[in-house]
Amino acid sequence: MSSPTSSETSTLKIGDPAPDFTLPNANNEKVSLSSYQGKQNVVLAFFPFAFSSVCSAQLPSYEADLERFRSYDTEVIGVSADSRYALAAWAKQYQMTLPLLSDFYPHGSVAEQYGVLHASGRPERALFVIDKAGKIRWIQVNQPGQLPDNEQLFDELRAL
Repeated sequence: MSSPTSSETSTLKIGDPAPDFTLPNANNEKVSLSSYQGKQNVVLAFFPFAFSSVCSAQLPSYEADLERFRSYDTEVIGVSADSRYALAAWAKQYQMTLPLLSDFYPHGSVAEQYGVLHASGRPERALFVIDKAGKIRWIQVNQPGQLPDNEQLFDELRAL
C-alpha cells in the first residue's frame, strides 16, 4: 500500500491472487472477475453506498476517465452491497456505463472475501488494481468520506 491514505484493513496483500467472484450488474447480467483474466487489468472499486455524496463523486469520476483507463487496457468495476435496482437507478442518474456490481446477496460476501466489509455491513471505500494474470498489484482503503485520487490509480497502472 503506497499511499498515506491507505490503511491495513484488507486481509489480502499485494501479490495475492484476486479472489474470483460472479455478481449481477445493474441489468442483472452475471459478471465474473475471471472473465477479464488474460485480457484486461481491473480496477476493483468497492464503495459504501450508491447516491451518497462521496460515492456520487468517485464513480462518476471513473466514468469521466473511462477512455483513459481503457488506454491502460483496464476495466473499472464498481462493487457495493446495494441492490441491483438501486445501482441501475444510480447509473441512470449519473449516466454511468462502467460495470456496477451488486454484492447484495449473500450480503457483502465479495467485500468479505477481499477483507473490506465494514462491521456495519457496507463495504469500505477500497481499491484493488488487479493485473491481467489475476494478481493484486495495489491496494488502497480510504478513510470514510475521503475521495480516492484517480491520478494515483494511473500511476499504478503505468507501473504494470
